[in-house]
Amino acid sequence: MSNVEADPAELVCATTSGGVEVLGAREVPLGGPRAMTVRRTLPQRSRTMIGAWCFADHYGPDDVSVSGGMDVAPHPHTGLQTASWLFSGEVEHRDSLGVHALVRPGELNLMTAGRGICHSEVSTPATTVLHGVQLWIALPDAHRDVPRDFQHHAPEPVAVDGAVVRLFLGTLLGRTSPVRTFTPLLGAEVVLEPGARLALDVDPAHEHGVLVDLGGVEVAGTAVARGDLGYVGTGAASLVLANPGDAPARAVLLGGEPFGEELVMWWNFVGRSHEEVAAHREAWQRGSDRFGEVVGYPGDRLPAPPMPTGRLRPRPNPAPHPGRPADAPATAT
Repeated sequence: MSNVEADPAELVCATTSGGVEVLGAREVPLGGPRAMTVRRTLPQRSRTMIGAWCFADHYGPDDVSVSGGMDVAPHPHTGLQTASWLFSGEVEHRDSLGVHALVRPGELNLMTAGRGICHSEVSTPATTVLHGVQLWIALPDAHRDVPRDFQHHAPEPVAVDGAVVRLFLGTLLGRTSPVRTFTPLLGAEVVLEPGARLALDVDPAHEHGVLVDLGGVEVAGTAVARGDLGYVGTGAASLVLANPGDAPARAVLLGGEPFGEELVMWWNFVGRSHEEVAAHREAWQRGSDRFGEVVGYPGDRLPAPPMPTGRLRPRPNPAPHPGRPADAPATAT
């Protein structure tokens, strides 16, 4: 997915560990006047990353007869992986690796940009309601110029303690996803029945985020509303998710080791400096073969927005909440 903001913020991302927070979302229009709106929880000023997860958009349920659905023209990426996960609907993916694939509910599509890739995303004619998340994973410095790649995985659902879990990245509940990543990560969909309480053994070296899609979920004792993201810092060997409501609740669980590197994020590029990001933009604008070409999309590619008038500035994560146990309540920020 493209970051289609006309004036995208520049970010230098640096992660820290510890603490519990509730992160609200801001609404961002995806495309033209009839386009759907997405809810963005990462990055933001109060927290820019969770592990290597550096971007999280949550959208729908969206009636495509009203919004027009998703139609994102070919656009570039560098230095990241994109993870697409749907709850309903279907999206057609085309990229400059030559991949033509469908994104379907409960199936992960993971695209690696590395040195450079471009792709398009269009909801299919069969889609009536579009609903899902689009996530970005920052590549560490040692691997940020890897070749383009694309992986698909349809995880088996696991029923446990009034919940159904679909693990798409990392290790959880004794299972490990076959999908390759470049830093230790966790990604899973969790559906909780009414009144369910699920205690998950997690890696204490990881920080975690729980993005609530449906209903309300208590994360380590803290209420997190639909569309918000509950953050739990490192040090927790167990993460408790509970559904206090009388209808099913659904969330996406993200985790990873604190990234430990500063990133400059602007538009669809993840780099390490102002000059590098400016060079990526210039290469896209002049049609460099760094990004390749999408074949089969019926339209023009997206032009890059103008660079900011000032130099790209750092926006690191704030200091964590020191000394708070991971299962202690936290106030919303």
